[in-house]
Amino acid sequence: MKKIIPLLILAAVMSGACNKSTNLSEDDSAIEKKIDKLLSEMTLEEKIGQMNQYSGNSAITGPLKARPEQIEDLKKGWIGSMLNVVGATNTREMQKLVMENSRMKIPLIFGFDVIHGYKTIFPIPLGESASWDLEAIEASARVAGSETAASGVHWTFAPMVDIARDARWGRIMEGAGEDTYLGSLIAVARVKGFQGKDLKDNNTIVACAKHFAAYGAAEAGRDYNTVDISDRVLKETYLKPFKVAVDAGVGTFMNSFNELDGVPATGNGYLVNSILKKDWDFKGFVVSDWGSIGEMVNHGVAKDKYEAGNLAANAGNDMDMESNSYRDHLLQLVKDGKVSEKTIDEAVRRILRIKFKLGLFDDPYKYCNEELEKKEVMSEANLNMARDVSRKSIVLLKNNNQILPISSDVKTIAVIGPLADSKKDMLCNWTAMGDPNDAVTVLEGIKAQVSATTKVLYAKGCNIADDSVTNFAQAVNIAKQADIVILAIGEAGNMSGEAHSRGNINIPGRQEELAKELFKTGKPVVVLLMNGRPLTIPWLAANAPALLECWFLGTQSGNAIADVVFGKYNPSGKLPVSFPYSVGQIPVYYNHKNTGRPKLSDTDFYVSRFEDIPNEPVFPFGYGLSYTTFSYSDITLSDTAMGMQDTLAISVQVKNTGKFDGEEVVQLYIQDLVGSVTRPVKELKGFKKLMIKVGETQEVKFKISTSDLAFYTKDMSFKAEPGDFKAYVGTSSSDCKEKRFTLK
Repeated sequence: MKKIIPLLILAAVMSGACNKSTNLSEDDSAIEKKIDKLLSEMTLEEKIGQMNQYSGNSAITGPLKARPEQIEDLKKGWIGSMLNVVGATNTREMQKLVMENSRMKIPLIFGFDVIHGYKTIFPIPLGESASWDLEAIEASARVAGSETAASGVHWTFAPMVDIARDARWGRIMEGAGEDTYLGSLIAVARVKGFQGKDLKDNNTIVACAKHFAAYGAAEAGRDYNTVDISDRVLKETYLKPFKVAVDAGVGTFMNSFNELDGVPATGNGYLVNSILKKDWDFKGFVVSDWGSIGEMVNHGVAKDKYEAGNLAANAGNDMDMESNSYRDHLLQLVKDGKVSEKTIDEAVRRILRIKFKLGLFDDPYKYCNEELEKKEVMSEANLNMARDVSRKSIVLLKNNNQILPISSDVKTIAVIGPLADSKKDMLCNWTAMGDPNDAVTVLEGIKAQVSATTKVLYAKGCNIADDSVTNFAQAVNIAKQADIVILAIGEAGNMSGEAHSRGNINIPGRQEELAKELFKTGKPVVVLLMNGRPLTIPWLAANAPALLECWFLGTQSGNAIADVVFGKYNPSGKLPVSFPYSVGQIPVYYNHKNTGRPKLSDTDFYVSRFEDIPNEPVFPFGYGLSYTTFSYSDITLSDTAMGMQDTLAISVQVKNTGKFDGEEVVQLYIQDLVGSVTRPVKELKGFKKLMIKVGETQEVKFKISTSDLAFYTKDMSFKAEPGDFKAYVGTSSSDCKEKRFTLK
């Protein structure tokens, strides 16, 4: 099946134009009238209550173990949302506190961090992005949304759409990688997956685009750190995925922890009021990240939570997650004339709007269906989907002498490594209600697929992060007995994610030394790399006979990896982020700009280069091999020049020259050779993922218009400039055919 990504799908949103969003349905007028009536009847205390979100107890003993003041506030209707309360029974009980005791009977909205699955855990988002398969990514979010909704929860704090170019940042695992174009398309897929066609359906949940904005550009890759970028970089690189999320109808936004241009994002009216709500006409509501309103005191822009609440409310932050700044101070801020009641009404209107769209006013308990929860969560269909998405996320980085795929009836396989039989690490971080006991390990997956006559040996070899080499000898011994070795190494599952920035992103502990000892045996070794971020692996990249980037694939990890190892699935993944040669290169990304002294050859001296390491990453953006091979013809253009109102057709012939049917992601890049401001050396502008059978040739066509060539010019106008361009089409950002054309 040919999966075509329309080149012009992002044209309007990538222009940065202030188009009015269309994320409100046909019953908007009726909803607004109902909101008007509610607001006219609510007290100021009840309005402020809707702007408060608190974390509850999601334990099996139920939500009534919440703090006493929470229970009283729930009964008064002074809480608008709860997070971390899950399960149809638990959410029903907490909703009853509000509906049976509060004066206005405004239902709660329940939120939960469903980042890559609820109970059926899918690959980490960075791994899913390596599939370059928008249908699969949307399907993954659809399953996660269905399981979440069936468990009484209305709202997820996903997708994270931050562009990230620093592998030290732990939260790189939550996003789509380094590229704005790819990240924008994936943002749309995830929003559509979570929210479905109609939020009133009982299997949909509200999505949340986070973190607004530029959190992925934190200095030194250190979580919560300062961001200092130009307005041009903000708009060209970091805001675009958020804009497409608005146009896709995303219901909520979340502030980021970082400051931007000296102003914390939670109190940044330029970001929230001016760009998001005014320019983009966003109709949903904005929630702070956990405690981020109060954290403006630590930033040094507010002396206390009274001032912090003032800054946040006036900047357009509608809901306070767990800082108590609104609960404790917003009423007084209104009385003191610091925050107008009109501002309060606008925030509450936005919150109520989403509750109406979810159908909660029609039935506050619509998501509290225990029978549906039992039927939907961890269903066979969901597990099958997780397995399919997981194998699509694997990237083949090396395959010397076609070691892979291996035969399932090989006589003896040695499965080695600290990640070979670790269930908890398969899930990684942000695992919602995922249970490690449900995860399939590599060892289990391998054993399930080998023939009855195959002998599978296992040794852990070493731990992930300590210095012990005690078990090296056992691992080497079983490797010598085997026909082939499968080595599973990388990070622990809890080494990436929030608050898990790393200054050293080598493979931790003594795992690389274990690999060296196994390579010395002369046995063919297939290395399975598991990690939540790009790692610095120059030695492994140079010496491993076969190397599969497996990320953390979730519940079906072992089955998906075995599908690829034994050739039941031909790997088709491509890297969504560059793998640095050394941490000293960071940030390293494909669409960088030239300097006045670019490095053109290894003999150049007075140029922009490192003396001790290459400029280039070990593995570039868009890279990924297959068990088959593909050849590309030269590029054909419909013309050598195009006018401002024209489109240009770009085509290439791609042939499967190998021995396996396989999918290839054909990538289109554009370079603007001369502009009023400097331009990147390449920019992804389209891709097509298609299945090509052995010996088959397919013509791949793209079309571009001036909207694809537009950028923020010297005067910050968004437009295309006449001049010369290059079109690149190929298998990765560093392996392309090229052809020049002119825009008149």
